[in-house]
Amino acid sequence: MKSKSELQKFKLSTQLSMLGRDPEQQSGFVNAPVYRGSTVVYKNCDDIRHKRARFSYGTSGTPTIENLENAWSTLCDAAGTVISPSGLGALALALFSVTRAGDHILVTDSVYRPTRKFCNALLVKYGVSVTYYDPLIGGDIERLVQSNTRAILLECPGSQSFEIQDIGAIVAVAKKYAISTIIDNTWATPIFFKAHAHGIDLSVEAGTKYLGGHSDLLMGLVSANASHWPALRETYDTMAMLPGAEDCFLALRGLRTMHLRVQEAQSRGLDMARWLKQQPEVSKVLHPAFEECPGHENWKKYFTGSTGLFSIVLDRRFGQQNVDQMLDNMHVFAMGFSWGGFESLIIPFDCAEYRTATTWNPQGMTLRIQIGLEDMDDLKNDLKQGLMRLHH
Repeated sequence: MKSKSELQKFKLSTQLSMLGRDPEQQSGFVNAPVYRGSTVVYKNCDDIRHKRARFSYGTSGTPTIENLENAWSTLCDAAGTVISPSGLGALALALFSVTRAGDHILVTDSVYRPTRKFCNALLVKYGVSVTYYDPLIGGDIERLVQSNTRAILLECPGSQSFEIQDIGAIVAVAKKYAISTIIDNTWATPIFFKAHAHGIDLSVEAGTKYLGGHSDLLMGLVSANASHWPALRETYDTMAMLPGAEDCFLALRGLRTMHLRVQEAQSRGLDMARWLKQQPEVSKVLHPAFEECPGHENWKKYFTGSTGLFSIVLDRRFGQQNVDQMLDNMHVFAMGFSWGGFESLIIPFDCAEYRTATTWNPQGMTLRIQIGLEDMDDLKNDLKQGLMRLHH
């Protein structure tokens, strides 16, 4: 297996074809084998007494898991990575690794709703208090810092409302007060945003999305910088929240084409967003690359690209009944809560019912759209017919 310094000589697509595999150790086969196992056997009493083995038991990992951990750490320029069975599990690992009873955390009001539920239902139960903040607060987040604030959780952009946070300003405040920073980087992936290079301590990815890429995988990954890696690994080992071997194999397979797929997602997403902007039924397109998207200037400052997920606001004359008529009769787009796969998806959403630090009032019904790999003319025609049904 090539070292990190050897890999850094190559460009990204080449790196992704090499990471996490070593044909010389795999009897010449291109792909790494799948290791399934719980029990590790030792040669003698002294070895088992001192757990003298690469892996002491199945919960400490396998070569398959380690291949993916090493690959992701290299891609993220991280000190280390742990992998969980879901994106939410990865966020839980990150939060547990930096908090304890009596601590306070700051969480963006645009956060993924299951993350919000985890904070409110579980972290609070174990004595961690939570304050939600306006995702566009920037450096003014300093006024929310308390003496026991231990972490700031960012999600950039918000997974439904698409506000782009001023990451640099928030990181600067966090460093001033020795507060840990966590970001949900699923939308951009490490390809379009290098979290640790911008001072983020822990970067979370739902590998379910663009890493897997085929809607057949549930996975979460947390990468850490050097200062946060020991605590993250200790938390992971204590909880034994590891994924299955087949899931890691699928993730490694997805890694090979990830760069191509997110580039295509960017191209298709921008094409569709521009087209939708011209439709009379659409009042606003919430896409980070568009000026009207809240925090667009931050996207230009920190990100090198965009992916295939964005939202639209419909003209205010259309209500819930109109939206139901549109979505219930789509022929190419399906309704589903995930994204990043090969299929195009569309869902209605309303942030107003759970926001606490900000008021969600987009002045119209809102839809989140994931652009997949179908023919673009078919997708536009499906949406055009759907938008026409809004009038019925």
